[in-house]
Amino acid sequence: MKILLLEPIHNDAHRLLAEVGEVVSVERVDPDYLQSVIADASAALTRGYGRLPRSVLAAGRKLRCVARCGVGTDNIDVQAATELGLPVLYAPGSTTTAVAEHTIMLMLMVARRATRFDREVKAGNWAFRSRAGLGMELGGKTLGVLGLGDIGRRVAELGHAFGMKVIYWSRSSRDNRFQYLERDELLRQADVLSINVALTSETRQLLDRRSLALMKPSAIVVNTARGDVIDEAALYDALASGRLAGAGLDVIAADSPREDNPLWKLDNVVVTPHVAAVTETAFRQMCVETAEQVARILRGAQPDARFVRNPDVLHRLQ
Repeated sequence: MKILLLEPIHNDAHRLLAEVGEVVSVERVDPDYLQSVIADASAALTRGYGRLPRSVLAAGRKLRCVARCGVGTDNIDVQAATELGLPVLYAPGSTTTAVAEHTIMLMLMVARRATRFDREVKAGNWAFRSRAGLGMELGGKTLGVLGLGDIGRRVAELGHAFGMKVIYWSRSSRDNRFQYLERDELLRQADVLSINVALTSETRQLLDRRSLALMKPSAIVVNTARGDVIDEAALYDALASGRLAGAGLDVIAADSPREDNPLWKLDNVVVTPHVAAVTETAFRQMCVETAEQVARILRGAQPDARFVRNPDVLHRLQ
Protein backbone atom coordinates (compact mmCIF):
# COMPACT_ATOMS: atom_id res chain seq x y z
CA MET A 1 0.00 0.00 0.00
CA LYS A 2 1.23 3.48 -0.88
CA ILE A 3 1.14 6.19 1.78
CA LEU A 4 1.62 9.70 0.42
CA LEU A 5 3.34 12.41 2.50
CA LEU A 6 2.71 15.96 1.36
CA GLU A 7 5.25 17.25 3.89
CA PRO A 8 7.92 15.71 6.16
CA ILE A 9 6.69 14.17 9.41
CA HIS A 10 8.38 13.07 12.64
CA ASN A 11 10.66 10.05 12.26
CA ASP A 12 8.68 8.05 14.83
CA ALA A 13 5.50 8.55 12.80
CA HIS A 14 7.35 7.67 9.59
CA ARG A 15 8.41 4.36 11.13
CA LEU A 16 4.83 3.56 12.15
CA LEU A 17 3.61 4.10 8.61
CA ALA A 18 6.47 2.13 7.09
CA GLU A 19 5.23 -0.94 8.98
CA VAL A 20 1.99 -0.96 6.98
CA GLY A 21 2.95 0.40 3.57
CA GLU A 22 5.38 2.16 1.26
CA VAL A 23 5.85 5.75 2.41
CA VAL A 24 6.35 8.16 -0.49
CA SER A 25 7.11 11.88 -0.20
CA VAL A 26 5.76 14.12 -2.95
CA GLU A 27 7.93 16.52 -4.93
CA ARG A 28 5.35 19.31 -5.11
CA VAL A 29 1.95 20.10 -3.63
CA ASP A 30 0.18 21.86 -6.51
CA PRO A 31 -3.23 20.24 -7.25
CA ASP A 32 -2.41 19.05 -10.78
CA TYR A 33 0.66 17.19 -9.58
CA LEU A 34 -1.13 15.74 -6.55
CA GLN A 35 -3.94 14.41 -8.74
CA SER A 36 -1.39 12.43 -10.72
CA VAL A 37 0.41 10.88 -7.74
CA ILE A 38 -2.56 10.22 -5.46
CA ALA A 39 -4.33 7.87 -7.88
CA ASP A 40 -2.72 4.72 -6.45
CA ALA A 41 -2.32 5.89 -2.84
CA SER A 42 -4.14 4.26 0.07
CA ALA A 43 -3.61 7.24 2.39
CA ALA A 44 -2.39 10.82 2.17
CA LEU A 45 -1.04 12.91 5.04
CA THR A 46 -0.45 16.66 5.24
CA ARG A 47 0.88 18.91 7.98
CA GLY A 48 -1.03 21.96 6.81
CA TYR A 49 0.82 23.49 3.89
CA GLY A 50 -0.23 20.82 1.42
CA ARG A 51 -3.91 21.09 0.52
CA LEU A 52 -6.35 18.31 -0.33
CA PRO A 53 -9.24 19.89 -2.27
CA ARG A 54 -12.12 18.00 -3.83
CA SER A 55 -10.33 17.53 -7.16
CA VAL A 56 -7.38 15.80 -5.51
CA LEU A 57 -9.53 13.65 -3.23
CA ALA A 58 -11.67 12.51 -6.15
CA ALA A 59 -8.54 11.45 -8.03
CA GLY A 60 -7.53 9.16 -5.16
CA ARG A 61 -9.53 6.16 -6.29
CA LYS A 62 -7.76 3.81 -3.86
CA LEU A 63 -7.78 6.16 -0.88
CA ARG A 64 -8.96 4.71 2.41
CA CYS A 65 -8.31 7.83 4.50
CA VAL A 66 -6.66 11.24 4.49
CA ALA A 67 -5.00 12.90 7.46
CA ARG A 68 -3.78 16.18 8.88
CA CYS A 69 -0.87 15.94 11.30
CA GLY A 70 -2.23 18.66 13.55
CA VAL A 71 -5.50 20.19 14.69
CA GLY A 72 -6.96 22.48 12.03
CA THR A 73 -8.35 20.73 8.94
CA ASP A 74 -9.22 23.78 6.84
CA ASN A 75 -6.63 22.65 4.25
CA ILE A 76 -8.71 19.52 3.55
CA ASP A 77 -12.12 19.58 1.89
CA VAL A 78 -13.84 17.71 4.71
CA GLN A 79 -17.24 17.83 3.02
CA ALA A 80 -15.85 16.25 -0.15
CA ALA A 81 -14.01 13.62 1.89
CA THR A 82 -17.23 12.78 3.72
CA GLU A 83 -19.15 12.45 0.46
CA LEU A 84 -16.43 10.11 -0.79
CA GLY A 85 -16.58 8.05 2.41
CA LEU A 86 -13.06 9.01 3.50
CA PRO A 87 -12.26 9.49 7.19
CA VAL A 88 -10.35 12.72 7.82
CA LEU A 89 -7.92 11.95 10.61
CA TYR A 90 -6.31 14.59 12.82
CA ALA A 91 -4.72 15.03 16.25
CA PRO A 92 -6.92 17.16 18.51
CA GLY A 93 -5.15 18.24 21.67
CA SER A 94 -1.68 17.61 20.28
CA THR A 95 -0.78 21.30 20.09
CA THR A 96 -2.75 22.65 23.05
CA THR A 97 0.15 23.39 25.39
CA ALA A 98 2.47 24.69 22.68
CA VAL A 99 -0.05 27.10 21.16
CA ALA A 100 -1.38 28.31 24.52
CA GLU A 101 2.14 29.06 25.77
CA HIS A 102 2.96 30.88 22.52
CA THR A 103 -0.21 32.93 22.93
CA ILE A 104 0.85 34.08 26.39
CA MET A 105 4.34 34.82 25.05
CA LEU A 106 2.89 37.11 22.37
CA MET A 107 0.75 38.88 24.97
CA LEU A 108 3.84 39.60 27.06
CA MET A 109 5.98 40.63 24.10
CA VAL A 110 3.40 43.15 22.93
CA ALA A 111 2.51 44.41 26.40
CA ARG A 112 6.17 44.95 27.33
CA ARG A 113 7.41 45.83 23.81
CA ALA A 114 10.06 43.14 24.01
CA THR A 115 11.03 43.12 20.33
CA ARG A 116 11.50 46.90 20.23
CA PHE A 117 13.72 46.86 23.31
CA ASP A 118 15.73 43.95 21.92
CA ARG A 119 16.25 45.75 18.61
CA GLU A 120 17.29 49.04 20.24
CA VAL A 121 19.74 47.43 22.67
CA LYS A 122 21.40 45.38 19.92
CA ALA A 123 21.78 48.60 17.93
CA GLY A 124 23.72 50.08 20.85
CA ASN A 125 20.83 52.19 22.12
CA TRP A 126 20.65 51.20 25.79
CA ALA A 127 19.38 54.69 26.64
CA PHE A 128 16.15 53.95 24.76
CA ARG A 129 14.76 52.67 28.06
CA SER A 130 14.53 56.22 29.40
CA ARG A 131 12.18 57.42 26.66
CA ALA A 132 10.26 54.26 25.81
CA GLY A 133 7.28 54.94 28.03
CA LEU A 134 5.55 52.46 30.31
CA GLY A 135 4.66 48.86 29.57
CA MET A 136 1.48 47.03 30.54
CA GLU A 137 1.19 44.28 33.15
CA LEU A 138 -1.14 41.35 32.48
CA GLY A 139 -2.04 40.91 36.14
CA GLY A 140 -5.35 42.59 36.95
CA LYS A 141 -6.27 43.04 33.29
CA THR A 142 -9.26 41.44 31.53
CA LEU A 143 -8.47 38.62 29.12
CA GLY A 144 -11.13 37.97 26.50
CA VAL A 145 -10.94 34.53 24.88
CA LEU A 146 -12.72 34.03 21.56
CA GLY A 147 -13.30 30.30 21.26
CA LEU A 148 -13.15 27.89 24.19
CA GLY A 149 -11.85 24.71 22.62
CA ASP A 150 -8.81 22.92 24.03
CA ILE A 151 -6.43 25.77 23.22
CA GLY A 152 -8.78 28.57 24.26
CA ARG A 153 -9.46 26.86 27.57
CA ARG A 154 -5.74 26.46 28.26
CA VAL A 155 -5.11 30.12 27.38
CA ALA A 156 -7.87 31.04 29.86
CA GLU A 157 -6.23 28.91 32.56
CA LEU A 158 -2.82 30.45 31.97
CA GLY A 159 -4.30 33.94 31.93
CA HIS A 160 -6.01 33.23 35.24
CA ALA A 161 -2.67 32.07 36.65
CA PHE A 162 -1.25 35.48 35.71
CA GLY A 163 -3.98 37.13 37.79
CA MET A 164 -6.14 38.17 34.86
CA LYS A 165 -9.92 38.31 34.92
CA VAL A 166 -11.01 35.85 32.23
CA ILE A 167 -14.09 36.33 30.07
CA TYR A 168 -14.92 34.24 27.03
CA TRP A 169 -17.24 33.73 24.09
CA SER A 170 -17.84 30.35 22.50
CA ARG A 171 -20.48 29.08 20.14
CA SER A 172 -20.98 25.85 22.11
CA SER A 173 -18.46 25.34 24.95
CA ARG A 174 -19.12 26.52 28.49
CA ASP A 175 -16.84 26.61 31.54
CA ASN A 176 -18.16 27.76 34.91
CA ARG A 177 -14.68 28.82 36.04
CA PHE A 178 -14.84 31.80 33.68
CA GLN A 179 -17.47 34.38 32.75
CA TYR A 180 -19.34 33.92 29.48
CA LEU A 181 -20.25 37.07 27.55
CA GLU A 182 -21.81 37.72 24.18
CA ARG A 183 -19.16 38.54 21.61
CA ASP A 184 -19.70 42.30 21.31
CA GLU A 185 -19.67 42.79 25.07
CA LEU A 186 -16.51 40.71 25.37
CA LEU A 187 -14.81 42.95 22.80
CA ARG A 188 -15.82 46.04 24.75
CA GLN A 189 -14.41 44.74 28.04
CA ALA A 190 -11.22 42.95 26.97
CA ASP A 191 -7.80 44.49 27.66
CA VAL A 192 -6.24 41.55 25.85
CA LEU A 193 -8.12 39.55 23.21
CA SER A 194 -6.98 36.01 22.38
CA ILE A 195 -8.40 34.55 19.17
CA ASN A 196 -8.74 30.76 19.41
CA VAL A 197 -11.56 29.85 17.01
CA ALA A 198 -11.32 27.39 14.13
CA LEU A 199 -11.55 28.88 10.65
CA THR A 200 -14.98 28.25 9.13
CA SER A 201 -17.31 30.17 6.86
CA GLU A 202 -18.85 31.64 10.03
CA THR A 203 -15.56 32.78 11.59
CA ARG A 204 -13.87 34.15 8.46
CA GLN A 205 -13.20 37.85 9.19
CA LEU A 206 -15.02 37.46 12.49
CA LEU A 207 -12.94 40.35 13.78
CA ASP A 208 -13.91 42.95 11.19
CA ARG A 209 -13.84 46.75 11.18
CA ARG A 210 -17.05 47.00 13.21
CA SER A 211 -15.78 44.53 15.82
CA LEU A 212 -12.40 46.24 16.18
CA ALA A 213 -14.16 49.58 16.69
CA LEU A 214 -15.82 48.14 19.82
CA MET A 215 -12.47 47.54 21.54
CA LYS A 216 -10.64 49.82 23.93
CA PRO A 217 -7.86 51.95 22.41
CA SER A 218 -5.57 50.42 25.06
CA ALA A 219 -6.40 46.83 24.06
CA ILE A 220 -4.11 44.18 22.55
CA VAL A 221 -5.16 41.52 20.03
CA VAL A 222 -3.37 38.16 19.84
CA ASN A 223 -4.12 35.69 17.05
CA THR A 224 -2.71 32.15 17.08
CA ALA A 225 -5.70 30.63 15.26
CA ARG A 226 -5.99 31.46 11.55
CA GLY A 227 -5.16 34.71 9.81
CA ASP A 228 -8.42 34.91 7.90
CA VAL A 229 -10.34 35.30 11.17
CA ILE A 230 -9.22 38.97 11.14
CA ASP A 231 -9.84 41.65 8.54
CA GLU A 232 -6.16 42.60 8.16
CA ALA A 233 -6.79 45.94 6.47
CA ALA A 234 -9.07 46.97 9.32
CA LEU A 235 -6.53 45.71 11.87
CA TYR A 236 -3.76 47.76 10.26
CA ASP A 237 -5.89 50.90 10.25
CA ALA A 238 -6.76 50.45 13.94
CA LEU A 239 -3.13 49.87 14.94
CA ALA A 240 -1.67 52.63 12.78
CA SER A 241 -4.18 55.22 13.98
CA GLY A 242 -3.87 54.39 17.68
CA ARG A 243 -7.40 53.01 17.96
CA LEU A 244 -5.79 49.75 19.11
CA ALA A 245 -2.65 49.51 21.23
CA GLY A 246 -0.95 46.46 19.77
CA ALA A 247 -1.16 43.02 18.19
CA GLY A 248 0.67 39.70 18.43
CA LEU A 249 0.21 37.59 15.32
CA ASP A 250 1.39 34.04 14.70
CA VAL A 251 -0.85 33.79 11.63
CA ILE A 252 -1.81 36.15 8.84
CA ALA A 253 -4.27 35.95 5.97
CA ALA A 254 -1.69 34.49 3.55
CA ASP A 255 0.71 31.92 4.97
CA SER A 256 3.33 33.08 2.44
CA PRO A 257 3.07 36.82 3.13
CA ARG A 258 4.17 39.73 0.99
CA GLU A 259 7.40 41.31 2.13
CA ASP A 260 5.73 44.71 1.93
CA ASN A 261 2.87 43.83 4.29
CA PRO A 262 2.17 47.16 6.03
CA LEU A 263 1.80 45.43 9.40
CA TRP A 264 5.55 44.73 9.39
CA LYS A 265 6.27 48.46 9.63
CA LEU A 266 4.40 48.94 12.90
CA ASP A 267 6.36 48.91 16.16
CA ASN A 268 3.25 47.86 18.08
CA VAL A 269 2.99 44.56 16.17
CA VAL A 270 4.89 41.36 17.01
CA VAL A 271 4.82 38.67 14.33
CA THR A 272 5.95 35.04 14.35
CA PRO A 273 5.74 32.85 11.20
CA HIS A 274 2.99 30.36 12.17
CA VAL A 275 5.21 28.51 14.64
CA ALA A 276 3.01 28.41 17.75
CA ALA A 277 2.66 24.63 17.44
CA VAL A 278 6.27 24.04 16.43
CA THR A 279 7.85 22.42 19.47
CA GLU A 280 9.54 19.05 19.63
CA THR A 281 6.83 17.66 21.90
CA ALA A 282 3.90 18.91 19.83
CA PHE A 283 5.49 17.95 16.50
CA ARG A 284 6.03 14.36 17.62
CA GLN A 285 2.59 14.05 19.22
CA MET A 286 0.64 15.44 16.25
CA CYS A 287 2.48 13.20 13.78
CA VAL A 288 2.49 10.00 15.85
CA GLU A 289 -1.16 10.24 16.92
CA THR A 290 -2.23 10.76 13.32
CA ALA A 291 0.03 8.01 11.96
CA GLU A 292 -1.33 5.54 14.51
CA GLN A 293 -4.86 6.06 13.23
CA VAL A 294 -3.81 5.81 9.59
CA ALA A 295 -2.06 2.52 10.39
CA ARG A 296 -5.19 1.19 12.10
CA ILE A 297 -7.30 1.84 9.02
CA LEU A 298 -4.75 0.35 6.64
CA ARG A 299 -4.64 -2.78 8.81
CA GLY A 300 -8.40 -3.09 8.48
CA ALA A 301 -9.30 -1.86 11.97
CA GLN A 302 -11.57 1.00 13.01
CA PRO A 303 -9.82 4.23 14.00
CA ASP A 304 -10.45 5.86 17.36
CA ALA A 305 -13.39 8.21 16.68
CA ARG A 306 -11.75 10.93 18.80
CA PHE A 307 -9.20 11.37 16.01
CA VAL A 308 -11.73 11.51 13.16
CA ARG A 309 -12.98 14.93 12.06
CA ASN A 310 -15.99 13.40 10.23
CA PRO A 311 -16.97 10.39 12.38
CA ASP A 312 -20.22 9.89 10.46
CA VAL A 313 -18.24 8.06 7.77
CA LEU A 314 -17.02 5.35 10.14
CA HIS A 315 -20.04 3.13 9.63
CA ARG A 316 -18.95 2.75 6.01
CA LEU A 317 -15.71 1.12 7.14
CA GLN A 318 -17.46 -1.71 8.96
